[in-house]
Amino acid sequence: MKDIFEYTGYRQYIADFYAERKVKSAFTWREFARMAGFSSSVHLKYVSEGRFNLGEDAVERVAKAMGLSGNRLEYFRAMVEFDHAVTDNIKKEIFDRMLSIAKQSNAKVIEGDAFRYFDSWRNPVLRELAPAMPGAKPLALAKACRPKVTAAEVSESLNFLVKANLLKKDAAGNYKQSDKIVTAGPMAAASVAVRGLHRQMGEIALDTIEGVPQNERHFSGVTLGITSDAYDEIVAVINDCRRKIIEIATRDDSTDEVYRLNIQFFPMTNKKGFKKG
Repeated sequence: MKDIFEYTGYRQYIADFYAERKVKSAFTWREFARMAGFSSSVHLKYVSEGRFNLGEDAVERVAKAMGLSGNRLEYFRAMVEFDHAVTDNIKKEIFDRMLSIAKQSNAKVIEGDAFRYFDSWRNPVLRELAPAMPGAKPLALAKACRPKVTAAEVSESLNFLVKANLLKKDAAGNYKQSDKIVTAGPMAAASVAVRGLHRQMGEIALDTIEGVPQNERHFSGVTLGITSDAYDEIVAVINDCRRKIIEIATRDDSTDEVYRLNIQFFPMTNKKGFKKG
């Protein structure tokens, strides 16, 4: 079984622990529940499936049943808190704690790099900008960024991007992308950072309405009345459009400018209060 630090979801960890024990012996959910002090034989099965949450008072018992102690116990506690947290800000705080706990054990959380990459607008921008400015020092890159950023912040991002293998740096100090496109995928922790990135980029977009000449930016919008079926079809068209734009942008290796494309399609009414009269 993988080490606990390779997980960010406690439910999957419980499911994998059970699956491994069952392969090696006649282990049952009933026995697992008994070891953790539950009267219901299916309680932990339902927890692993997302039908029940693991109560605060049960975390220690379940961790003990799985033989967790020290930093691994702390990490399991944090995973439960992360899953149950309601807001992205709280989830971010807890995930930072998970990364810190793993670091104390000289372990690396698989989603950690993805989380950190999407946590700040500087990382995706510098990943595009640095290869387009061969030999440029952090100060020059900082001056080329919009909005303002310090040379120290640029250096921090570049060091992370190289360490995470998102950029490669040659002996001459030039940067090259390891891959053309970076996506978050289905990872739970990274999706929290991606939502934060959308907020950051939305705020930056507002600033460009007055700070960037109209012939260098494009804003348009339309308000629509739609059905649920139309929503699904429109989202499919948006996804197809986004893929085509990526194809256009990536067919040329050179870069004159770094742009951000925000595609936003969101409700302006509350369906529960929407009545046809």
